[in-house]
Amino acid sequence: MVEWSEQHRMIQDMMRRFIEAEVLPHLKELEHGELPPYGIMRKLVQQFGIAEAARARYEAQKAKAQRGERYGDEEQTSRSGPQAADALAMQIIPVIELSKYCPGLVTAMGVSMGLTAGAIMSKGTWAQKDRWGLPLLTLEKIGAWAITEPGSGSDAFGGMKSTARRDGDSYILNGQKTFITNGPYADTIVFICKLDDGVTPPRDRKIVAFILDKGMEGLHQSKPLKKMGMHSSPTGELFLDNVRADRERLLGESEDAYGGKSGAKATFGAERSGVVAMAYGIVERCIQLCTEYARTRVQFGRPIGEFQLIQLKLAKMYVARMNIRNMLFRQIELAAQGKSLSFAEASANKLYAAQATMEVTLEAVQLFGGNGYMAEYGVEQLCRDAKVLQIYGGTDEIQVSQIARSMLAGEA
Repeated sequence: MVEWSEQHRMIQDMMRRFIEAEVLPHLKELEHGELPPYGIMRKLVQQFGIAEAARARYEAQKAKAQRGERYGDEEQTSRSGPQAADALAMQIIPVIELSKYCPGLVTAMGVSMGLTAGAIMSKGTWAQKDRWGLPLLTLEKIGAWAITEPGSGSDAFGGMKSTARRDGDSYILNGQKTFITNGPYADTIVFICKLDDGVTPPRDRKIVAFILDKGMEGLHQSKPLKKMGMHSSPTGELFLDNVRADRERLLGESEDAYGGKSGAKATFGAERSGVVAMAYGIVERCIQLCTEYARTRVQFGRPIGEFQLIQLKLAKMYVARMNIRNMLFRQIELAAQGKSLSFAEASANKLYAAQATMEVTLEAVQLFGGNGYMAEYGVEQLCRDAKVLQIYGGTDEIQVSQIARSMLAGEA
């Protein structure tokens, strides 16, 4: 695949009209943290039929399971060929278009409908999917995926101190999580912690996950944290003080269901692939703003676009956009073959896309000069928003480490 189809361009146009009508009029409130993004997110999934499609797909899978049929076979068939490629493209295009103006909306939606719902749908029982998973897929409920802690950071599992202790048929949960997307407002939280059996050393304890609801006794959700960027994506802390969770809240109702590091690895791989689409949207918008400014901004009696140093900045932006675009189309082509990026490839894509986007946005601010430092010109926000692409989903340094380990192990 080398370009968008006519159908894809129709989706682009629909998304652009939605953004113009529903996002841009509220952009200032979103970016100052005055307006939580969830109302706009819900309008989006309703208007584009996303919620209805998710419900229909889920009900079909559940019906097959109840009849004892392998619903996964049909799902696997749909993961290859033109249908799979189109489905992935349909997911990528809204991410690109939203990221041009409000990348935080993408982050908030991705964590709720992707990471949180995905964990429950892939590891949960049917009862858990009914109760917690489906309402996340339709955005009736907002979800948070809680793994990061104040003392762990990149060493998410080794440094994890949050615990679950058996107490009869229930568990007692304690701990603190930070940098949790949707944390302040989440209705449903997938809380990842270590099983404290009183014997196993902390670093070697089993990783388990629980599904929690807002308002549970002992669970406190902080107010939104103040951040450098992504202001339209609320981020907060979670505090658990002797929260009692029945076994029905244990993901998969099994202490082995989450899969430990392998469960998180799959989540990180998907998240890293999604960052590339966000990066493309940000770079695309920077190019739009910078080329127009270079045509119209006059200095020394000439449009600044006639100066070679400005042309060099524009050319480097173009190359970055071309490379990131090729990464996106490779994902789509692999989907057509029923394949996906390896973990090393996903990490490499994220590493390049995040670094390139940060370079592009910094150059955009420089190209605009003093105006670039002012909020009204747009590139200042894009620059602040771009920085987190080098941090969440694994820092640049972690990507380098994981790529190199895969190479040394002969896996890349």
